[in-house]
Amino acid sequence: MKRVLLALAITFAAVNASAQAQKHMVYIEPTEDGFEVYLTAALHKKGVPVSVVSNRELAAFTLKAAEVQVEKQSTGSKVARCLFAYCAGIEDSASTSVTLVSKEGIVEWSYSVNKGRGSKNRQSMAEAIAKHLKDDYFRKKR
Repeated sequence: MKRVLLALAITFAAVNASAQAQKHMVYIEPTEDGFEVYLTAALHKKGVPVSVVSNRELAAFTLKAAEVQVEKQSTGSKVARCLFAYCAGIEDSASTSVTLVSKEGIVEWSYSVNKGRGSKNRQSMAEAIAKHLKDDYFRKKR
């Protein structure tokens, strides 16, 4: 019984060490609008195999995000659309793009996202970025 427990403990330690070794260190460059906070949360939520570090020198990659651009619809435009057409698609929209750059300066991955509901949807935009980073970049690396 002791041997079985010892073997399980060794196996668990090896698997845990292997999982830690597979994580990539990423520094998220701060933006004026604070979007890096949403990106950090989204990377954790979506299970992207990265560890976010606060020191650029420790990172293998830097994730650079452009400021979120919000396109607001005027009240007059919303009223006109509802009167003469239909009310769908009258909410504000927002867009941003990100670039993953290696320590050597090589652009490894880039993505652009557009979402409706503009300023209210930063979390959704960050989660879309994290999902695509995981699916498009890190799954291909394995």
